[in-house]
Amino acid sequence: MRVLKVNCPECGAKCIIKKTVWKDKTFSDVYLACSEVECGHTFVMNLTFSHTLSPSAKTGDSLLKALLGSLSGAQRQMALDLLQPAAV
Repeated sequence: MRVLKVNCPECGAKCIIKKTVWKDKTFSDVYLACSEVECGHTFVMNLTFSHTLSPSAKTGDSLLKALLGSLSGAQRQMALDLLQPAAV
C-alpha cells in the first residue's frame, strides 16, 4: 500500500499528517507539521481528485446489480439466458 508522503516546503524534511478535513468526496484540506524540530513549520495543503486512469470494477458491478434487481423474475431469467454461451 502506498502512503502519501509530503516534504516540508521550507526545509525539505518529511512531514506528518495531523488531520484531514474532507470538503466533499473529491477535495480535502490536509493539515501537516514538519518533523524537523528546529523547523516546526505547520501548514495546510489541498488534496483534490484529478481524473480516473482505470475505472473501478465496483462501479460496473453495482450498476449491473441495480439493473438486475429492477427486473422481474422472467426478465432476469431472460437476461441470464442471453449471457449463456450458445450451444454448438
